[in-house]
Amino acid sequence: MKGKGFEVLQKIGKTFMLPIALLPIAGLMLGVSSAVTTHTSSHSFLFKLFSVINDCGNIVFAYLPLLFAVSIALGMANKVKEVAALSAVVGYFFMYASLTSMISNFLDVKKLKETLGLIGDVVGFHNTMNTGVLGGIIIGLVVAALHNKFYKIELPDSLSFFGGTRFVPIISAIAGVVIGVLLALIWPYIGAGIAWLGAAIASLGVFGTFIYGYIYRALIPLGLHHVFYMPFWQTALGGTATINGHLVEGAQNIAFAQISAGKVVSPEAAKYFSGMFPFMIFGFPAAALAMYRQAKPNKKKEAKGLLFSSAITSIVTGVTEPLEFSFLFASPLLYFGVHCVLAAFSFALMNFLKVGVVVSFSGGLIDLFFNGILPGQDKTNWIPIIIVGVIYAIVYYTVFTFFIKKFNLKTPGREEDDEETKMFTKKDYLASKETANLTDKEIVSYEIVSGLGGTNNLVDVDNCATRLRVTVKDGQLVNQSQLKSTGAAGVVVNGNGVQVIYGPKVANIKTNVDEFIATGKAPKEAATHLVETTEKQQAETQISVDEATNQVPVTEQLELYSVAKGKVVPIEQVNDVVFAQKMMGDGYAVIPENGEIYSPVKGEIMSVFPTKHAIGIKTDTGVEVLLHMGINTVELEGAPFEIFVKDGDKVEPTTKLATVDLQALKDAGKGNEMIVVLTNMDKVKAFELAKTGNQAASSSVGTVEV
Repeated sequence: MKGKGFEVLQKIGKTFMLPIALLPIAGLMLGVSSAVTTHTSSHSFLFKLFSVINDCGNIVFAYLPLLFAVSIALGMANKVKEVAALSAVVGYFFMYASLTSMISNFLDVKKLKETLGLIGDVVGFHNTMNTGVLGGIIIGLVVAALHNKFYKIELPDSLSFFGGTRFVPIISAIAGVVIGVLLALIWPYIGAGIAWLGAAIASLGVFGTFIYGYIYRALIPLGLHHVFYMPFWQTALGGTATINGHLVEGAQNIAFAQISAGKVVSPEAAKYFSGMFPFMIFGFPAAALAMYRQAKPNKKKEAKGLLFSSAITSIVTGVTEPLEFSFLFASPLLYFGVHCVLAAFSFALMNFLKVGVVVSFSGGLIDLFFNGILPGQDKTNWIPIIIVGVIYAIVYYTVFTFFIKKFNLKTPGREEDDEETKMFTKKDYLASKETANLTDKEIVSYEIVSGLGGTNNLVDVDNCATRLRVTVKDGQLVNQSQLKSTGAAGVVVNGNGVQVIYGPKVANIKTNVDEFIATGKAPKEAATHLVETTEKQQAETQISVDEATNQVPVTEQLELYSVAKGKVVPIEQVNDVVFAQKMMGDGYAVIPENGEIYSPVKGEIMSVFPTKHAIGIKTDTGVEVLLHMGINTVELEGAPFEIFVKDGDKVEPTTKLATVDLQALKDAGKGNEMIVVLTNMDKVKAFELAKTGNQAASSSVGTVEV
């Protein structure tokens, strides 16, 4: 799956995680309270106390669709996310008010009840259609789309109070009404279709569970597994059941309702998650042991720490990402062809053995204890997990050892001696996939963002005449060599401030970076696998490229002039490391006695920067000259400068370019050097600064041989 559709699905899947994060605590409340209330008198204090806890756990599952609506709107909104979240609540209630009223006034409730699970009570609405989390997802997506379109809308003056963000909940309410009407008409067919599909999957028995398990694990590298499993866990696709007189739909909801009621957990409901336990608690740790034993002797100590901690995480919590993605990078065949198949067999075996252990989060010891062992063997049949798990540990260890040795896989600890031993994550896998489809410009932007530590490390990105000026959260995350590979002449890191020197072309580079970040393709953190910039791409980003000039005289001398009355000094004496170290090119500076600034050469104005502090000039010989007025004066946003030329103007050494308020520079704590830089040194055969010290304005001070 590629392109925008993949990006949207991935983003939707990420928004699921906020309400999903509530499920472990809710499941814990239900598991513990059920175990206590089952074995205590209904009149005891403990029974009443844990009944309260049970009710609190149930509320999360009862209102999960609303939580999904809010979470999706919040996560998909581009800006002013709190408005989107409130609007999702408004839209959800208007949707159900409209839906319930449509059923009451236009439809036959008795006939609708013939479809099991279609009609029920939802968030205070009686005899309405239970759209489950799908209803919440629908309203969340609609509200997010409306929010992103209208949150800055401008209305006529008479209605301006209702414009902007205030318009979003209004339009969301209207959308909720419309969606409610539409759902009343089409949801009976959707509900019937879901019921049929659920029955069809159930009719496949163990084979259907195998298919479910394989797809579930295979989608994890793409981050789309939430989109796949959620309908089974939370809608009628995963089954329906009547528990204590209440109709419950969705495998996870059914299982927890049965735990809460002290009943036997249905293996048909638990088949969608019970298969996780054997390979998460037993299989993956055995794979980690195999990787450790096959590590190089000089890297075993480092690999041991990484693999041991990842194995403990998998055993206790069921979080498997570090281990899974490490061998996914080493061998996709080992992941998709072996691990996913073994995982699918685990799901099928648990279903065949009628295991009834539900997960609130993932298949680790925490869930096994509270949702399997604590309720009791007679309720969950958890013992087969241990038996199958031991077998899985042997299988995973044997298979991984064979593959690592046979194919010399670069699992942790088997890297080359100059490579770092580390665990990989989902972002590393996705980064390697995403960069394959980037354009040349996007690859350069990707490298720049990655070199700056990723978007999560960025506070502000701006530019002056020659430099990308960036504020980051942590300067230690900046990769200078990576930034230089994009064509930067130099990189300066000072605390959380970063300057990347690209020369006069920096404005386009900054625009490309901004646009690239806006696409959502930019890495959130520094990428582990760096995209190699080709020589062609680097050449295209070099400061010195001059595409416009094809004919340059073999030898010609260019005269350079003092831009002001004052002291001429070599560029090495400028109090700025970027200029002094000639990262931009060679040149000189003038410390002016007054604010009248003249052209350093005869030529044509290429660009006057918006902040007025710098002017680019191109000579007839093709040499590009930058006049930079003051140091760090970009921050003054043009205030001390008055410019008398514009792009395209022809200038002479006697042409007055600008006046500068030198006192304003001093008051702002800025240097007053007027810096002249030759930015395309590839055209310069020789540069000589013949005169220094006090010079008159427009007097000759040096020459350039081109």
